[in-house]
Amino acid sequence: MPLFLSSYANRVDKKGRVSVPAPFRAELEHLNGFVAFPHTEHACIEGWDRGRMAQLAQAMDDYSPLSEEYDALGYLLGRARELPFDPEGRVILPAYLMESAEITDSVLFIGRGNSFQIWNPEKHAQFEARIKPSSAIVAKAISLGRARRGGPHE
Repeated sequence: MPLFLSSYANRVDKKGRVSVPAPFRAELEHLNGFVAFPHTEHACIEGWDRGRMAQLAQAMDDYSPLSEEYDALGYLLGRARELPFDPEGRVILPAYLMESAEITDSVLFIGRGNSFQIWNPEKHAQFEARIKPSSAIVAKAISLGRARRGGPHE
């Protein structure tokens, strides 16, 4: 499973090409790219490896084809696009993804563990100012995660 950490700013050229940060490419090199789709709640692009997208597709089998959950997962799959790396480690961001994230000439890649996001830097600064968690919230999230996995509590 890949591990995406840290944040990286890059420019987008007039053709929509952007260099994927080297640490992210290293996590995806066996796939020669990644899958991208518009986030459903925030103005950003989600970046997942192909295996994680396959898990999402498989999760559809848990729902009735007539359910809202099935439609929601199908929507994500229908909006997803595989973005292969070119020889320089760049991808081309399709216009519909750039528009959904309000991206023009620069992006911010944000590592999120087993996925990453691509943001307009100004939009991300606004988002981050709004959601910056307190240490108490972080400690609670870590504790809850351990409890779900059956690990020791602190």
